[in-house]
Order: sequence, then C-alpha cells, then structure tokens
Amino acid sequence: MKRIARQGLGLLLILSLTAVWLLTSGMSARMRRSRTCQGKGTLEVTVTDSLERQFVTKADVESWLEKEYRAYAGLPLDSVDLDRIEHIIEGHSAVRESEAWLTDDGILHVALSQRQPVVRFDSGTNGYYADQSGFIFPLQSRGTADVPVVDGKIPLTVPKGFKGEPASDTEKAWLKQVLNLVSYMKGTVWEGNVTGITVDAKGNLVLTPREGKEKFIFGEPVRFPEKFRLMKAYYESVLPSKEEGYYRSVDLRYRGQLVCRK
Repeated sequence: MKRIARQGLGLLLILSLTAVWLLTSGMSARMRRSRTCQGKGTLEVTVTDSLERQFVTKADVESWLEKEYRAYAGLPLDSVDLDRIEHIIEGHSAVRESEAWLTDDGILHVALSQRQPVVRFDSGTNGYYADQSGFIFPLQSRGTADVPVVDGKIPLTVPKGFKGEPASDTEKAWLKQVLNLVSYMKGTVWEGNVTGITVDAKGNLVLTPREGKEKFIFGEPVRFPEKFRLMKAYYESVLPSKEEGYYRSVDLRYRGQLVCRK
C-alpha cells in the first residue's frame, strides 16, 4: 500500500507541475500578445566592435529597418519577425552577423559585428575590401580601415557595389594567395616597410618600400619566406655598397638569387 501511495503522490505532483506550467505559459503568451513593440526611438543597438571600425551606427540600423521592415512599432511582441530583422541587417555589406531580440517592455534590441577588412583593392575605377575569409565588400561611406592596398591590373572581376566571393576558382585562388601574403607580413618589419602592392601588366606583384626608389618584383604571391629572405639580403648586403637610387628594380622571382637592375 505504501508503494502505491508513493506512486500516486508522484503522479499527482507531476500533474500539478504540468498544470502550473500550462497556466503560466498561457499567461505569458497572452501577455506578449497584449504588449507591443516600441518605436525606433527606443531601439537599442550594440555594435560589438565599434572601437575598431565605424562602418555601422545605430542610425544606420534604424534607417534600414524603417525602409525595409517598415511598421514594426506597435506590433504585438509575438508578431515581430526577428529572423527577418536579422536578415535585413545582415544584408548590408559591412555587417558580418547580427542578433535581434525583444524584452518584455517592448524594446527591440540588436547586437551586430562588422566585417573586418584585411586588404583594400583599387582598380582605378572601383575600390573594395576583402576580409580574411575572402569575402569582398564595397568601401564604406563612413569609416576607413588602415590595411594594405593592392592596385594595378587586379585579376578579379568585381562590379561596383559587389559583395561576396569571387565567381571563379582561379580568382578565389589568387585572392587567397594575396590574403596569405598580407597575413605573412602582418606583425613583421615588412608590414611597415612595404607601403604599396601593385599588380603589373604581366600579373606580377611589385612591392614599393617606404624608403628608396627601387621596386621589388615579387612575382606570384607564393614562396613568401624565401622571397623576403632575399629582400632582407638586399638591404643587408647589396644596398650598403651602393649610393641611394643606384638600382631601379630588384627581382625576387628566382630561387636563391637577386637580380638587380639599374
């Protein structure tokens, strides 16, 4: 009898807890239906990396939602499409990811992070960034990024306003090599000494140093350690015995040797 009584009490407890849960969740659902989302004046926006970049502001998010979501103010809380809000925000090129949520007081909250450029390209008629993943996006009307610049005959097909990855595997592979080069130089003496990277008519990368008139013909963006060792050897062993501007170019493309031209 005692065992049966214990089982009966346990079942009664489970039923009671279930009833309480159904009652409170029903009340919560009714409360959310009766409460409405506040207007854009109460919108809370957090840009998690705003100290690093200033591409996106709260005013931008307010404008995007006003134009693309339109009337979210005044909607019941359970009628606000948070997935759609995130989709709208992430549709703008400088936004990497976002999260939107509502609190019971009817305030819409948005947290977002911005894309982090690692290199800027300038074709002469179009300029754009690429992040470390190879995602290309336009230069922004607000804010700039202090990153290496690649100009000249860039072998990428990027229309103005484009965002996304290059279309062909060949272009993706070239972009990845350039990103690897920029990553290799970061934090080294070359990051500060190389002020420009140009793609010449033959597709060679040509590095411009901060000091001196010589150009370093790097060739394809491969074999970084070997080529930078040759570049170091030029500064340490060749340049000290010549007057400034003696050589016009230094070719790093050949394994184990420097080819200096006047």
